[in-house]
Amino acid sequence: MLTTTHESELPTIDLAAFLTGTKSDRRYIADQVDEICRSIGFLIIRQHGVPTETSEAAWSSARAFFDLPIEKKLAAKSAVPGCPRGYFPVEEEALARTRGIDTPPDLKEAYSSGPLQAPAGHAASEAFEFFYGENIWPVEPGNFRENWENYYLAMERLGAQIMQLLASALHLDDEYFVDFHTHHLSALRALNYPSTSGPLLPEQQRAGAHSDYGSVTILKPDPLVGGLEVQLPSGKWLSAPVISDAFIVNVGDLLARWTNDRWISTLHRVSSAAGRAGETTRRRQSIAYFMNPNYDAKISAIATCLGENEAAKYSPVLAGEHLIRQFRAAT
Repeated sequence: MLTTTHESELPTIDLAAFLTGTKSDRRYIADQVDEICRSIGFLIIRQHGVPTETSEAAWSSARAFFDLPIEKKLAAKSAVPGCPRGYFPVEEEALARTRGIDTPPDLKEAYSSGPLQAPAGHAASEAFEFFYGENIWPVEPGNFRENWENYYLAMERLGAQIMQLLASALHLDDEYFVDFHTHHLSALRALNYPSTSGPLLPEQQRAGAHSDYGSVTILKPDPLVGGLEVQLPSGKWLSAPVISDAFIVNVGDLLARWTNDRWISTLHRVSSAAGRAGETTRRRQSIAYFMNPNYDAKISAIATCLGENEAAKYSPVLAGEHLIRQFRAAT
């Protein structure tokens, strides 16, 4: 069920074994996930049920988009400053700034979308438009939108199953988190880290050290090129393995708040160490699904995560306000 030595490799969970297992199997797996989320906040999910053809189609479309000339990619860039959707050129973000650390911009480019449609019955506001505004679809490749939407829906389903596992790990009803994600703000983002061979600025990374902002992140990493590093409690950096047909999942800031820091939202980065050593870094790609709660979800410490006479570490916060603040800090 579980393979882990946290100081040397990321632990692995068989999701199908939880979803289809006996009551005792499910409890065993959930307890292991609780221990993982307390100690490192990162795990590998296998037997996830996402069709290979769905993942590969989205991956190929993203690759084809990043291969386009820059002027065609810029056509998918929002004209609205701070918009979280569309194309983001190389060196437009510095993720370490979300931690108050001023670093050179990251050596990556990205394409992002938000929810596929806005929920009905909600009053328009600046925050509402920030998250539920129209997505900006690339004209090329021609099948991009279809492949992207199919993958988004597959991640939406997988995310719901992972939240069911996490609820069980906290000894909550399996459906505990459902009401917080009925009109969720989940974003899907493809990231391209171009090959680099020249000198780098001091402290410049492909993606600076940061924690993710929401509930959980579901990452499809490059199956050939590594670079993702996770900071251990000791302060050392652990290199994530190069894997295929599996996802890397990590706890986000809002889930850590929910659990009163029982679970940790761990710092991670995409390292430029090879380039800093004078080596040419290989091009790397990934696709991340950032599962975020409803914009109006009130995030406060779960009662079962508080010990006797223990106070909540954080004041309640609306998910949308938190996410806007973090996104704007990075851009």
